[in-house]
Amino acid sequence: GTSQKQIIYRSKRFLESRAPKLTENVKTAMIMKGGNTSQTVTQALKDIYSLKKPNAVLYKKKNITRPFEDSTSLEFFSKKSDCSLFLFGSHNKKRPNNLIFGRLFDFHVLDMIELGIEKYVSLSEIKTSKCPEGTKPMLVFAGEAFDVDNDLKRLKSLLLDFFRGPTVPAVRLAGLEHILHFTALDGKIYMRSYRCLLKKSGCRTPRIELEEIGPSFDFVMRRTHLASDDLYKLAHRQPKALKPKKKKNISHDAFGTKFGRVHMQKQDLSKLQTRKMKGLRKRKGGVDSTEDEAAAAPKQVKVES
Repeated sequence: GTSQKQIIYRSKRFLESRAPKLTENVKTAMIMKGGNTSQTVTQALKDIYSLKKPNAVLYKKKNITRPFEDSTSLEFFSKKSDCSLFLFGSHNKKRPNNLIFGRLFDFHVLDMIELGIEKYVSLSEIKTSKCPEGTKPMLVFAGEAFDVDNDLKRLKSLLLDFFRGPTVPAVRLAGLEHILHFTALDGKIYMRSYRCLLKKSGCRTPRIELEEIGPSFDFVMRRTHLASDDLYKLAHRQPKALKPKKKKNISHDAFGTKFGRVHMQKQDLSKLQTRKMKGLRKRKGGVDSTEDEAAAAPKQVKVES
């Protein structure tokens, strides 16, 4: 059997994995359906799960809960699966084909936005080759409403959080093959998914073509539950250790050229060894005072960035 020391060690490791970190793990999403769902909602949840894999958990059982009325069930499952994002699908007469995108902070619902599906084309209906699982997508947002309307601003932030995937230090050009495009127009949100094809162009830079791979959604915004400005600011706060340290004596000019100010000790030019030439003989009375001041002043040098 398992010894007591092994149990304690495993418990300690589990608690450490859930503890706050300077650099948090990749955000995972739990995808679940409510008590009543339609075929459209069920298929939509599966398609979004395939876009999110492997950073997602798909619950197959129905969960009889209403997130806007009582979010305790979502918070319980969030703690259980260590997920900070969720997608909840439901269907009823008042709100048909309903999806709720949301995120949690400290295992409590931060904000959630309800979207109704008006038109939907699934992954399987579009007969094209798909992107490999786990491909990090490029996210494109079109429409000035995403920068003007407060609800759509939060929706943009929420969708960025939901679909962005892991943070990577470098990206290869061939890996940029999946595009998720969101358009806000006339009170509706259009979501499209494309595969990026690199074609020969006759020069070094390839010609880009987009091929729709699905899923495709036409959404209409319904209810919203947004965090207060104070809580939203708290959720975005960065630890001091991650904040970039300000570099002293570094400045930039109008053209972006980087300058560094170097402080040097006062130099005694009278002791400077030079070639013994008639023209370089020291004058009587020592070094000129202007040379003293020039030697003491800090030097400004151009830094190659």
